[in-house]
Amino acid sequence: MAANDPLLQPYQLKHLQLRNRIMSTAHEPAYSEDGMPKERYRLYHEEKAKGGIALTMTAGSAVVSPDSPPAFGNLHAYKDEIVPWLREMSDACHEHGAAIMMQITHLGRRTGWNHSDWLPVLAPSPIREPAHRAFPKMIEDWDIERIVGEYADTAERMKAGGLDGIEIEAYGHLMDQFWSPATNQRDDEWGGSLENRMRFSMRVIDAVRDRVGPDFIVGVRMVADEDWDAGITKEEGIEIARRLVATGKIDFLNLIRGHIDSDAALSRVIPVGGMASAPHLDFCGEVRAATKFPIFHAARISDVATARHAVAEGKLDMVGMTRAHMADPHIANKVAAGNEDDIRPCVGATYCLDRLYEGNEALCIHNPATGREATIPHLVPASDGEKKSCVVVGAGPAGLEAARVLAARGHHVTVLEAADQPGGQVQLAARVKRRSELIGIVDWRMAQCENAGVTFQFNTYAEAADVTALDPDVVIVATGGLPNTEIVPGAQHAVSTWDILAGDVKPAERVLIFDDNAAHQGLAAAEMIALAGSELEIVTPERFFAVEVGGLNHVKYAECFDEHGVRITINKRLSAIEKDGNTLTAVIGSDYSKRLERRAVDQVVIEHGTLPMDDLYLDLKPLSRNLGAVDMAAFVGGTPQTLSANGDGAFQLFRIGDAVASRNIHAAIFDALRLCMTV
Repeated sequence: MAANDPLLQPYQLKHLQLRNRIMSTAHEPAYSEDGMPKERYRLYHEEKAKGGIALTMTAGSAVVSPDSPPAFGNLHAYKDEIVPWLREMSDACHEHGAAIMMQITHLGRRTGWNHSDWLPVLAPSPIREPAHRAFPKMIEDWDIERIVGEYADTAERMKAGGLDGIEIEAYGHLMDQFWSPATNQRDDEWGGSLENRMRFSMRVIDAVRDRVGPDFIVGVRMVADEDWDAGITKEEGIEIARRLVATGKIDFLNLIRGHIDSDAALSRVIPVGGMASAPHLDFCGEVRAATKFPIFHAARISDVATARHAVAEGKLDMVGMTRAHMADPHIANKVAAGNEDDIRPCVGATYCLDRLYEGNEALCIHNPATGREATIPHLVPASDGEKKSCVVVGAGPAGLEAARVLAARGHHVTVLEAADQPGGQVQLAARVKRRSELIGIVDWRMAQCENAGVTFQFNTYAEAADVTALDPDVVIVATGGLPNTEIVPGAQHAVSTWDILAGDVKPAERVLIFDDNAAHQGLAAAEMIALAGSELEIVTPERFFAVEVGGLNHVKYAECFDEHGVRITINKRLSAIEKDGNTLTAVIGSDYSKRLERRAVDQVVIEHGTLPMDDLYLDLKPLSRNLGAVDMAAFVGGTPQTLSANGDGAFQLFRIGDAVASRNIHAAIFDALRLCMTV
C-alpha cells in the first residue's frame, strides 16, 4: 500500500528529491534565543525530520533587516552570527533524511516600532495595519535600495548555513504590501500599474538569485487572492503568479488566500476549529492549473485523508500539515508503517497560534513534548526497571495521559472514573458544536490506553478503600475540580458555566454571566446562551475582554456575540446577587470606585475556575510513602520521584491537573507526562 500512496511518492524539486509529499510550512514558534535558532529551535525541527517529513520550512519569517523588528519572536536573519546555528540545524535535519528551508521577509507594516531598535515601521503607503497598530513611514527610494540588498545578504547567509533553499514571504508583509491596492496608493514608479507594484518584488528576486546562483532553491509564499474588495483579486493574483514564474528565477509557489491585517481576516486564512477543513485547496488547484508550476499550500489540512486527496487530485505538489505536525511530528513515519490510527490528531484548538500572537511560545494543547524536545520525549520509552501496579483516579485529560504514559512504560494500570464515560471537562468543552473536535484529545488517549491493556472501571466514585484494595505501587489522583461559584453574597442563587454547558440548566430569558476567569469556559457558556436566544450581558473585571483567549479563537466568539447583540462590560465586578421574587438582582461594582449598579435578570452564571476535588487525595496522603510530597526539582528536571517520608507507607501518591489547581488542558496533560515518564 505504501508504494501506491500518493503522499509517500518522492517529489523532484529542481536538483532536490523530497522523500514524500508531506511538509511543514514556515511558521514562527518563538523558540529562538537572542534571535538565533539555538537548541530548542533545532530540536523542534529535528524531531519532524526523525518523524519522516520530507521538508520542514523554518521561521515565519526570519527578518532581513533591523527595521523589520520581530513581531513573533522572529529569527534575526540579518546577522552573520545566524550562519553556524543554521548549519547545526540543517545538518541535524539532513542526517534524518529531511530537507530544510527558511522563510525570509521584511515585515513592512506588520510589526511594531516600540521595541528592538525603535526604528519606524515602513510600508509602501502610510496606511496603518489594525493588528499591529503602528503608523508606518512611507518607504523611500533609499530604503528600497538598502532592503533589496539586505534580502540578497540574507539569502547568502541561508545558503552558507547549509539550507536547501529559501522562501520569500509575500502575504501581509512588505513585498505584497507593494502588490496590494489596499496598502499601495503611490503614484510614482512603485505604484499604480501591476508592473509598478511588482517592481520591488522583481528587484528582490533578481538580487537574491544573482547572489545565491542558479542551483539554490528559491520560492515565494504568496497571496494569490486577498479575498477582499480593497485588495488583490483572484484574477490579479493569478497574473502575479504567472509573472513570478515567467522570471525563471523561482522554483515553487506556496499559496495563501486572504488578508491578515485583523484577527477576523487572519482567522479565514488560518482557520480554527469549527471552520471548514482545507478551505483554499480547490483555489490552489486552479492556480496550479493556470501556472503549471510547483504549488505548495497549508491551511487547516490536519488529517491524512485530506492531504492524500490534495496530492492525488493534482491540487498540490507538496502538502503542508503544519499544525498537525505540532500535534504529532511523526505523521509520515506512521503513514508509511500503516499506523494512521496512531497519529495524535490536531483538534483545531489553535492553542499554538493563540499563544504566539499573545507574545508566548507556541505549544500544542495536547502534546506537551512539542517545543520541549530537550527534556520531554515524543515517544515514551519503556521502563527498564520493575513493572509496577498503578492506579489512576479520574479519566479526564490528566488521568488519561497518566494512564497512557504509565502503560507505555510497561506498568499495569487501572483507571477508576466516577462518570460513565471518560473526558472530564473536555466533554463539556466539546458540547459547543464548533469545538467538538476537542473530543479527539480523549478518543486518541482511550485508543492508546486500550491498545496498551489499561483497565477502566467507570461509574466508580473511588474512596480510599477502593484504591488500597488494588494494592498499588503508585497512585495518581486526577480527580479534577468542581466549579468555584461561592465567591459573592447570594451566590447560592447562581448557576455555573458547567450547568449551562452540560445542559443541566437551560438559559433563561435575561442572563448575566460574571466571567472572572476570562478563558474558554465562560465564553463557551456565553455562546450557548446567546445561541439559545437569551438577552445576555457578560461582565468581567478585566481591562480588556477574554484575556486568556487569543485572537484567533476570540474571532468566533466575537462574531457570535456581535450577531446576537450580547452586551460586554469590562472593568466591572459582580458584588452580590439578591433574590427578588422570581427574578434576581445582580449588584455590579468595580475596583475603581464605590459606585454600584443593579441589573434585573432571570439568571446569573458564575465562572471563577474550579476548586480541587481533593478529598480522596487527603484520605490517601497519610497512607503513602511520600505523604503526597513532590520533589519539584525532579519533577521539572524529568528525573524519578524518590521522596520517602513515611516508612509505613504502601505506595507513592501524586495528584495532577485540576486536582491541584484550576488551570487548562495543556497544563493537566503536561503534569501527567513529565511525572509519569519517569515511573
